Amino acid sequence: MIEVGKRAPPFTLESSDGGKVKLSDYAGKVVVLYFYPRDNTPGCTVEANDFNTAVPALEKLGAVVLGASKDSIASHCKFRDKFGLSFPLLSDPDGKVLEAYGAWGDKVMYGKKIKGIIRSTVVIGKDGKVVQHWPKVSVKGHVAEVIEAVKALG
Repeated sequence: MIEVGKRAPPFTLESSDGGKVKLSDYAGKVVVLYFYPRDNTPGCTVEANDFNTAVPALEKLGAVVLGASKDSIASHCKFRDKFGLSFPLLSDPDGKVLEAYGAWGDKVMYGKKIKGIIRSTVVIGKDGKVVQHWPKVSVKGHVAEVIEAVKALG
């Protein structure tokens, strides 16, 4: 499970920008890593567009945005191109990174308990430690909270 103040679990995942992305590639930057259930679904599209709008503000604060789900790179590229997303989408097909970040587990969908991706966001500081974790994200207003948390890092 993710704990604030502890080192963020390392990862290497394929990126919609081509090649692989490692968490260590971003040493010295603040990383906003958000996990979402699926490309091209209503809530995930709103969240991706909100993060996309926030990229310039977050970049000014020295932060990068990474989105991650179990979707394939082909799916991510279609999603990125359809909405003009300016940040990498990472593919975690076996869910190992999702599990390491507490973004995989029981959730209720249409009244049934299922295993799935839990919409969540982690802010990782320049030192590689978790500074903020939202374990269950409600899309509306979430990105504004993330910007405030990154601003607070000063």
